[in-house]
Amino acid sequence: MAHTFEDLVTLEQAAEQAHALYTAPDTVDVGAARRAWVEASAAFQAAVTEHAQAEGKPRIEVEMAVKKTVRHAEATG
Repeated sequence: MAHTFEDLVTLEQAAEQAHALYTAPDTVDVGAARRAWVEASAAFQAAVTEHAQAEGKPRIEVEMAVKKTVRHAEATG
């Protein structure tokens, strides 16, 4: 089943949150935080590829649209 655009936004938000935890100065288990970030990022990348193929769109176009949506929401939220 192909992911929706909203699914992709949720996955990218999770990857961004995992990255923030990984880079936080008070993170106790940096190794676990890094693994969580890598796993979340990989899930996002795989979902973007699947969505782009299902929609017949260039993968980079889909990825950039999702990242723009996530970053715009963070800037205004």
